[in-house]
Amino acid sequence: MNTEPSAENGCSANKCQKVSTPEGNDLKKGAVNRTPFSKFRRVHSNFKSPLQVTGTAKVSPAEEVAELERRREQLDTEIAQLEAEGYSVEELEHHIDLLHEYNDIKDIGQSLLGRIAALRGTTTRDLYSHFGLELDD
Repeated sequence: MNTEPSAENGCSANKCQKVSTPEGNDLKKGAVNRTPFSKFRRVHSNFKSPLQVTGTAKVSPAEEVAELERRREQLDTEIAQLEAEGYSVEELEHHIDLLHEYNDIKDIGQSLLGRIAALRGTTTRDLYSHFGLELDD
């Protein structure tokens, strides 16, 4: 058995304190209501998932395959139309990669602005004008 002081058993390097939990009837006497008081009764109601599944009709695998094939044909038609207008898949993929890179760089810039603002005790909005940036940059 470990007798070393640790944070797990309520001990620090200098002191140990007895940690206990209420048992039996003690739970009712000193129990803290974990749900905050609210004038709305909905706070105390049973949990309802935001993802409510309504009675969906069961679709046979054959119908599902047929629907997926129709969707694939529709997408193939749209792709052919875009290629006829001069678009290419490689160009699109390149633009998507560039957008991802741009968003990553922008996120890093926003993070840095937030840290600078915190260190200076100001808002990031104030830093935009300080660094000559537009608010919609």
